Amino acid sequence: MLVFLLLAGLSLYASAEINIEPKVVDKAEIYAHRGANDRFNESTVTAYEIAARDEVDALELDLRMTEDDELVVMHDVSIDRTTNGSGQVSDYTFEELMEFETIEVFQQEEKREAIPALKEVFQTFGKNEHYYIETRLVNGKTEMEKPLIELLKAYGLLDERYVSFQSFSEESLEKLQDLVPSIPLTLLFKRGEFNLQKAKIGAYPAIGIEANDVSLQVVNELHQQGKEVHVYFKDVVTQKQEQKRVQQYDVDGYFTDFIGYTKKILEE
Repeated sequence: MLVFLLLAGLSLYASAEINIEPKVVDKAEIYAHRGANDRFNESTVTAYEIAARDEVDALELDLRMTEDDELVVMHDVSIDRTTNGSGQVSDYTFEELMEFETIEVFQQEEKREAIPALKEVFQTFGKNEHYYIETRLVNGKTEMEKPLIELLKAYGLLDERYVSFQSFSEESLEKLQDLVPSIPLTLLFKRGEFNLQKAKIGAYPAIGIEANDVSLQVVNELHQQGKEVHVYFKDVVTQKQEQKRVQQYDVDGYFTDFIGYTKKILEE
C-alpha cells in the first residue's frame, strides 16, 4: 500500500510538473534582435531591412543619445565593439558620430554602414513595421523618453500598432507611462537578477527574461497573471537549443539572432 501511495504521489507530481499554461498571445512573436545581425552589421538600416523582408513581428532597437541629444540606434554605451571608432556615444555630437562606420565581416567580406539615427529608421520603414524600442537612462536621468515620444508623433507612429517600449529601468518605463499610457511596456530583467514576485506584481503587461532564468514555473506563474513572457538570449552559442527549450513552455516572444531558425521551430 505504501509503495502504491508513493507511486501515485509521484505520478501526480509529474502531471503537475508538465502542466503548461497557454500563451497570452494567439501566436508566439519573433523580434529581430538588433535586426538580422547574423547577416549584416547589427543595428543598421540594412540589418533591419533584411529582418523586415523576413516578416518578423517587430524590429528590436536599442537607443543611445548623442551629446547634442540625437537619438541613435546603438546597443553599447560605447562605439568600440561595433565601429571603427572608440569612445562613448554621449561624448560625440551626431555630426561627429557620423565620421565613424559600423564594421563586421560576413563570409570573409567586410561590411560597412553608418550608425543610424532613429529618425532614419522611421523614415525607412514608416508604418510598415512594428518597433520594439529599448530605452535607458542617460547619465542616470530620464533624458531620452520625451524626445522619443516627440519623434514618434512626428512620424505618426505613436500607436500600439506600431511601437512597444522595453527597459531595464523602471524609472524610464514610468516616465514613458506618464507621457503616453496607451503604449505597451515590457520590464526587462538582467541575467541572474530575475525576481518572480516583482515581475508578477508590477503593472507591466510583458516581462523580458534572459533564457537562463526561464523555467516552466516562471512562465506558468506569469501567464496566470496575464503577463506575456518575452525571452532574450545572451549566449549566441547556446541560443538555438535554448529557443527549443523555452518553446516547450509556450513563451510569447523571442528576441532572436537567428530569424530563420526561430520561424522554423515555431512552424513545427
